[in-house]
Parts: sequence; C-alpha cells; structure tokens
Amino acid sequence: MPNLEDAIRERAYHLWIADGQPEGQADMYWLNAQREILTTSVEGSGSNAAAAAPIDMGLVATKSAKKAKIARSGKSKTRAA
Repeated sequence: MPNLEDAIRERAYHLWIADGQPEGQADMYWLNAQREILTTSVEGSGSNAAAAAPIDMGLVATKSAKKAKIARSGKSKTRAA
C-alpha cells in the first residue's frame, strides 16, 4: 500500500466525488476515508484467535438483553440471606 496519508486522501476524494462534490465537508470525508482504510487494514491483519473464533453479535446482544431483563425484574439466581 502507498503511504497511509496518500491512501486516505485518495479514498476521501473518491467519496467526495461520489457524493456530488459538496463544499465545506473535507474533514468529514477525510475521517470517513481514514476509518474505512484503518478498519480494512485491521481486519486484514487480524489475529489468529479472532479469526478462529468469530463473535456472533446477535448472540451477544441476546445474552445482554436477557441479563438486563433479569436485573430489572429483581430476580437472580442467588438469594440474599
């Protein structure tokens, strides 16, 4: 990959062109391009552990929702003495 700054600049330019070249939003395009490139870079070089055990976000959300529901209802698996 070329210089990171050059890659971000080029991606920001393409995003800006795709949106019809609006004025006054250079920072937004730069940050969006930076996020895309860095995210792609991190995903491409992710650790073996992360690749071996992908996280099912639906499952995580379901478990979190169940815990929150139990906490609101005042029920728990342990009882106070």
